Amino acid sequence: MMHNPMAYMANQAYRGTATTVPPLKAVSLLLGGTIISLQRSLAAQEAGRFEEGHEHLMKATAILRGLSHNLDFARGGDVAERLFQTYNALILASLKAYGRPHARPSFGRIIAGLTELREAWEFVDRTVRGGKPGPVDSARKS
Repeated sequence: MMHNPMAYMANQAYRGTATTVPPLKAVSLLLGGTIISLQRSLAAQEAGRFEEGHEHLMKATAILRGLSHNLDFARGGDVAERLFQTYNALILASLKAYGRPHARPSFGRIIAGLTELREAWEFVDRTVRGGKPGPVDSARKS
């Protein structure tokens, strides 16, 4: 049993999504949820609703924690290690940026990185399913 309620929630978010959709799609959906939560966090903090912004930030970091805690290092090797480092760097960057004067550009870079990562997982998912990988729709909104 986990003693940290946030770690438990993060694990549950990943496991719940991973059991209802294929794992690659689950990762893509969770990254999309992280992006939305960070966008909502930024909007709330810019509107002076800091408690609401903090709640969205905690949701985003919980999702990233869930992703990092569910990596298979035995099978994933260097890729799993790099993803673990990436997820944790994104968590730290989000926490450092929250409520700061530079929050907007910082969150913008974090969201751009997450969007690129999500699109990479979507590409892998299409490729694994045997679909012909097509160009990423750059006009699509997160």
